[in-house]
This record gives sequence, C-alpha cells and structure tokens, in this order.
Amino acid sequence: MARIEPDGIMGHAVLPDADEPVLAEFRAERMVYWKAHLVMAVVLGTVAGLVLVWQGNPFPAAGPIGAAIAIAARAAWLASEALSDRWLLTDRRLLGPAGRVIPLAQLRLARPFLGAVQIVTLSGDKHLMKYLSDPQAAARRILDAAGRR
Repeated sequence: MARIEPDGIMGHAVLPDADEPVLAEFRAERMVYWKAHLVMAVVLGTVAGLVLVWQGNPFPAAGPIGAAIAIAARAAWLASEALSDRWLLTDRRLLGPAGRVIPLAQLRLARPFLGAVQIVTLSGDKHLMKYLSDPQAAARRILDAAGRR
C-alpha cells in the first residue's frame, strides 16, 4: 500500500511545552476510517445505480461497482495520511496535525459532527477531528478541559 509522506507546506507537528501536561491524546482509528468509507461506498453506489436506472441505462450495476472501486482506491491511497492524525489536549491548548494550535481560551465549541468532532474557535475557525472511536467522549473531554461544560 502506498504511503503518503506529509509535505512541508502543511506545517509540522506541534509538541507541548515541557511544563505543559498532556491530558488526552486523540488518534484516528483504522476501523472507524474503513467503516466511514464503506458507508460512503454504499450510499454513493446506490445513488449512482439509481441515476443509471433513471437514465434508462441497460447496465445500472456499473454505477455501484464503479463507485465502490473508486472509493476503495481513494481510501487505500489516503489511509496512511488520514490515520496518522493525532491531536493532543493539554491544560492550555489543543494541538493538532499540520501545525494546528488552538488555545483552550479561544475554544467556543466542540461537538460531535457526523462521526467526527467539530472544533470552533471564538474567531470562527473550524477544525475537524476525524475517525475517532468515540466522538462524544472526545468532545466532552475537550469542553471539560476548557471549562466550557
């Protein structure tokens, strides 16, 4: 399987300061990743098949098969990058992939959103923590650390 190496344009991992304790670590889960892509393949495959039936295509099964192959190829290609995402929650900040740093004082909202956690800052910036095994618990943990619950 191909491995995508992160480039310098997207930034680098930010580490906590020496005096900054890590309260929690959130990592993308492999099974959640593949389940999300399976759901996407079923939904988009069904839509593709229905569109082909609506158009009167004599081979409507080509839609779901093509959608499943395309989504499986995309999932396999991007798995190494998506599954390397790691978020660290400290007593001061939420540190994410690609150099994301969100001070807890700037956190407005952390909520489960379609199987992920959406982070919204006071300035309106939005971040998505994807493929977590328990998004509700992660959102609660972040809000507790920020004193917003």
